[in-house]
Amino acid sequence: MDSVSAPLARLTEVSPPVAQKAEVDDFDLALLRALASDARQSQRALARTIEMSAPAVADRLSRLERSGVIRGYRVDIDWAALGYPVVVYVAVTAGPGMDLSEIIKAISTLPEAEAMSVVTGALDLLVRLRVRDHAHLRELLLTEIFKINGVQRTETFLSLADIEPANFTAAMLEQMSEHRGGPPDRRLGSDQQLPGRRRRRGPARVRRPLRPVHR
Repeated sequence: MDSVSAPLARLTEVSPPVAQKAEVDDFDLALLRALASDARQSQRALARTIEMSAPAVADRLSRLERSGVIRGYRVDIDWAALGYPVVVYVAVTAGPGMDLSEIIKAISTLPEAEAMSVVTGALDLLVRLRVRDHAHLRELLLTEIFKINGVQRTETFLSLADIEPANFTAAMLEQMSEHRGGPPDRRLGSDQQLPGRRRRRGPARVRRPLRPVHR
């Protein structure tokens, strides 16, 4: 790895771009909250939950996907149940003038690398690893990470317990809804019209009682 004058100059090549803020309304947030509770729901089930028509739900899902709000629909796996119960954080410090993007590329090839964050402060990179046991961690450090060109120093932190919220996504969406002023207005707009319900156009007609005609 060649020495560079700006170690972070090529960071944009290995990190995803920051998404632009998407415009969402209360019905979008309600739809996202429903998906956060169960992403396997059908569009018909979602329509019933948030009181919209199924075609309107499909249109909104497509728009949220195109805008990048919904990045995908993934399974949430308990890795401990599959034999990988140990979580380890490795703080990586790059050598002076070394290109950090090359170190990131090398670590990204490791299946055990669950997440990485470029951070401020004394270290450069914080890596989250998922391993089977101490022997697996030792092998990973000695045969892979320590051999990456440009890594000057590492510090390993063993996680004793992972405390995760019950549903981070649902909690954040609920907070966003509260800041917007509460749940969505149930008076359906043009794209929320439920099938089988005909909307009145213009003033309502008043039916007058028929009067008998006297001849």
